[in-house]
Amino acid sequence: MFTGLVEERGRLIADPAPSQEGGVRLVVGHSAKLGRKLSVGASLAVSGACLTVIGGGTRRTEVELTRETLARTRLGRMRRGDELNLETALRAGDALGGHWVQGHVDGLAVLVRRDDRADHAEFEVEIPSGMRPYVVEKGAVALDGVSLTISGLSASTFRVALLPHTLSVTTLGGASPGHRFHFEADLLAKYVERMLERRGLLSSAERP
Repeated sequence: MFTGLVEERGRLIADPAPSQEGGVRLVVGHSAKLGRKLSVGASLAVSGACLTVIGGGTRRTEVELTRETLARTRLGRMRRGDELNLETALRAGDALGGHWVQGHVDGLAVLVRRDDRADHAEFEVEIPSGMRPYVVEKGAVALDGVSLTISGLSASTFRVALLPHTLSVTTLGGASPGHRFHFEADLLAKYVERMLERRGLLSSAERP
């Protein structure tokens, strides 16, 4: 479990490479401070995707991409030098400053428009297929692992406002129209839908 509050930006040390386990391996470079929180078997959110640490050292971590992760994310298509948002797993007693983020990417969401203002930036993002019921105004969403509040909504897009701090410490600051974010809908919205469905309170027309 994560909060969507990025700890730092890491960087791919090498191009993604096939692993002996049949998946794809990433080698991520990061600070020694973050590295001291990680060990083999630990969870690390890499641009919003929860991955398991399989090796590495103080300043580098190796993670494995399964077929499911490769299908739902763009991580397998990234290249050496690309930047990544990194967050270690939430621990008992830690402050929950963002929202509950699982690191289970639902799909890719395209940045349609970016408006840079004097004190913030506004992004208009296309809602991925099947995700419209989980996107509500003032609700939460995670883009590339960053917890954001939805400030506006249309039939096919939603808007989020990003403060200068978010733009400077995460990879979102470099996003331009056409960028595909890793999108994760609010976990609570999914559970509410499931409970309503089991009780027969959700019509077929309302299902995603």
